[in-house]
Amino acid sequence: MIPVPSLAEALRHTGQELNQILDRLLPPVEGPEARVHAAMRYAALDGGKRLRPFLVLQTAHLFGVAQQAAERTAAALEMVHCYSLVHDDLPAMDDDDLRRGRPTCHKQFDDATAILAGDGLLTLAFEVLAGPETHSDPQVRCALIAELAQAAGARGMVGGQMIDLEAETQPDLDVAAITRLQQMKTGRLIEFACQAGAILGKAPHQQRHALRAYAHDIGLAFQIADDLLDVVGDPEAVGKGLQKDAQAGKATFVSLLGVDRARAQAEMLVDQAIRHLDSFDEKADLLRQTARFIIERNS
Repeated sequence: MIPVPSLAEALRHTGQELNQILDRLLPPVEGPEARVHAAMRYAALDGGKRLRPFLVLQTAHLFGVAQQAAERTAAALEMVHCYSLVHDDLPAMDDDDLRRGRPTCHKQFDDATAILAGDGLLTLAFEVLAGPETHSDPQVRCALIAELAQAAGARGMVGGQMIDLEAETQPDLDVAAITRLQQMKTGRLIEFACQAGAILGKAPHQQRHALRAYAHDIGLAFQIADDLLDVVGDPEAVGKGLQKDAQAGKATFVSLLGVDRARAQAEMLVDQAIRHLDSFDEKADLLRQTARFIIERNS
């Protein structure tokens, strides 16, 4: 039996692998449009935990999906995630100067270029999914495109971001409202990451349902962990400014529950997420470790 690598090793390998894939999909260009391509590369290469693509690769592994199919899908998802970060950091939204320990895209380039870079990453993601290199079956490619569009759009991440912006003027949001906000803003892309491997592998409904439930729980745990880091984290380790939600008067899991109850809730969600993987064999061990990592990380 081939030993399962540690989660740290697997994440590091995924990061290196994904950078190579993104480098190929986002080559430098010359000409008047070179600046936006440079900004797209700046936003997408060499940074972040690569958690979402890692989840794509791990769920694809459960169903014996071809490596190229899994890698292209993972890269497309990461492009969407990076586009969202570029736009979230803009002065019109979160107005952040740092991302992953370096200047945000609009600080490195300018606001207009950052907007276009985000637009470019989003549209390229769907071009990648539509390519026959991603999967030989056009129905599978269409299913991936539809699932990612729903996860990233107004009923998913974009809608969640809108609610998040409005939350600055609604500090009386309760836990149910914050949960819905975060399920849309953060959870839907994580859900796609866990569904993508099952779509590529044409998995049966029961296994897809188990992965959807796993994604739901780790998505909420991830956001609670983020809220905790924003309050008690190390700014240098996190790589961006902290306590911005508190300064803006926004309700979060931590402001509503307190640090101890929020941490206990995250741990309960992780335990529950791991139980959703009971129907899978040792191939899901790294997914189980990932659930723990989500609440133990320092960035």
